[in-house]
Amino acid sequence: MSGSSPEEELWTIGRLIAWTTDYLRRNGSESPRLETEILLAHALGWPRVKLYMNINEEVGASGRTEFRNLVRKRSEGVPVAYLVGHKEFYSLDFEVSPAVLIPRSDTETLVMTFLEMAKPLTDPLCVDVGTGSGCVPVACAMHHPTARFVAIDISEPAAEVARRNVAKHGLADRVEVRVGNLLEPLKPGDSPDFILSNPPYIPSSDIPKLERNVRDYEPHSALDGGPDGLEIVRQLVDQAAMKLKSGGIILIEIGFDQGEAVRSLYSQDPNWKSVDLRKDLAGIPRVVVLTRS
Repeated sequence: MSGSSPEEELWTIGRLIAWTTDYLRRNGSESPRLETEILLAHALGWPRVKLYMNINEEVGASGRTEFRNLVRKRSEGVPVAYLVGHKEFYSLDFEVSPAVLIPRSDTETLVMTFLEMAKPLTDPLCVDVGTGSGCVPVACAMHHPTARFVAIDISEPAAEVARRNVAKHGLADRVEVRVGNLLEPLKPGDSPDFILSNPPYIPSSDIPKLERNVRDYEPHSALDGGPDGLEIVRQLVDQAAMKLKSGGIILIEIGFDQGEAVRSLYSQDPNWKSVDLRKDLAGIPRVVVLTRS
């Protein structure tokens, strides 16, 4: 594909996958085969499964050119999700763009915790703060048939992505996207049963140390949590204490080493009846659960 092989050699699906998997591996990709297949399927406009159904088929010049451009950008650090414009989260497909954080499997713990705790409730009013692509409220509403969500983001471009994802999944009647800072867009009569958030929680000093594909391409406003990583968490919890109904619950995703710090912040706070931590599938405390007094 680089031109080092004779032009008459056929660039079949299988050969492109093999060559590019090795190339991406040498360029630091942790999932070179998967990334290769996603990019090639996107370049050809195919579902991934079709690659295996046509493994010996030659790829034409236009398809190779499109694929080559995608691979070059990936080798420069551009995340695959931004190159193809979508990402799977909680078995659902979401549009993404550089205006939003790419959905991650860690955040599925936030969804699972909500679904467990909200299961007995009918028609709960829920708020998702820093909604980004809208993946959290959409996944929650898809699996809780009566939950209503207000999805909030400070970024209008992010909110536009979220609105498209809400419409794509047919949830415009139960998920409303609003623009503003933290809980400010709530109306006077809004008294949520649940507040959910995957806020920025990376300490500012750690941002330069992040992997290139995160540091250089994902929005820092969705990553930078201030000096200790908990600046936005504290602001959100303070506002939630004024907005949640009695017995209401706030669920916040946190960093792998922040659980005890958050617990110590609120374990003696009279606004909160209880402070619990929920672990992700790797056994790492991932979601803090605060129940309003």
